[in-house]
Amino acid sequence: MTFNFQFGFNMFEIVRPFNNHYRCFSVSMLPGKYRQDVERGGKIIMPPSALEHLTRLNISFPMIFKLSNEKTNRITHCGVLEFVANEGRIYLPHWMMHNLLLQEGDLVNVESVFLPIATFSRFQPQSEDFLDITNAKAVLENGLRNFACLTTGDIIAIKYNERIYEMCVLETQPGPAVTIIECDMNVEFAPPLGYVEKEIKKDENVVDPADLMPAPSGFIPFKGEGVRLDGKKPRDCAKPEVTVNKPTYIRGIPDYDYKIGTLVFLRNTKPVNNKEMKDPDEFKAFTGEGFSLRDQKTK
Repeated sequence: MTFNFQFGFNMFEIVRPFNNHYRCFSVSMLPGKYRQDVERGGKIIMPPSALEHLTRLNISFPMIFKLSNEKTNRITHCGVLEFVANEGRIYLPHWMMHNLLLQEGDLVNVESVFLPIATFSRFQPQSEDFLDITNAKAVLENGLRNFACLTTGDIIAIKYNERIYEMCVLETQPGPAVTIIECDMNVEFAPPLGYVEKEIKKDENVVDPADLMPAPSGFIPFKGEGVRLDGKKPRDCAKPEVTVNKPTYIRGIPDYDYKIGTLVFLRNTKPVNNKEMKDPDEFKAFTGEGFSLRDQKTK
């Protein structure tokens, strides 16, 4: 057991931590209207006598408690929402009782503790439906506002769009249990439980555009293999790019040899001088004489 020493005016006081046993019940057993705010968070409801005891012990805020099921050695951590429970009882969210393996009316040990401020946490969704959420981090951040702390190994419940998503706390830093009140915490997600990444199968009916490219024809220079004078095998080197001599492009004449599935990009092509064309029957673009609709004035 640890002791906190506080010094005052002419006094020496030993402050013992809060440590009591209570009968635990789920929130649905709380008298009055059903408290959904307790069910979807990480805080419990305690009796008024607990507040008086904590006040005498000068427990600092925020109040963080360690809940222990001594029969199963299961523990978790939580905050407190209100002190309105019946004496000798506390009320817990259903997910918290499930983590502690508690039944209605079982004894649970409640002890005040101090936890470090969280810097990192890693969660694993328990259902693949969580992948349908557009902004998962924003949803998680909004849900964690009802929590005071996180414990590694717990499966917490987050409500979003009238659905409950369970998240397993895989890792917390700088310790196995941290407080998340007024902290700057980095969050990561592991693949959902049972999630298997689907392999993308190639559709046999889909034709690869590369298969539509025609094979080069005609003379291909530097296609042979080199031979060394000393008789040794030549080193493996990158093969030269295959180049095919193409006919000179003449503007105005369509490419009758065009094959479907090919693209021809003409860049820096030097236009052919019509005056240099020897064959008079060859096509000459824009070589005719112009005409004016108005009568030319006599000079």
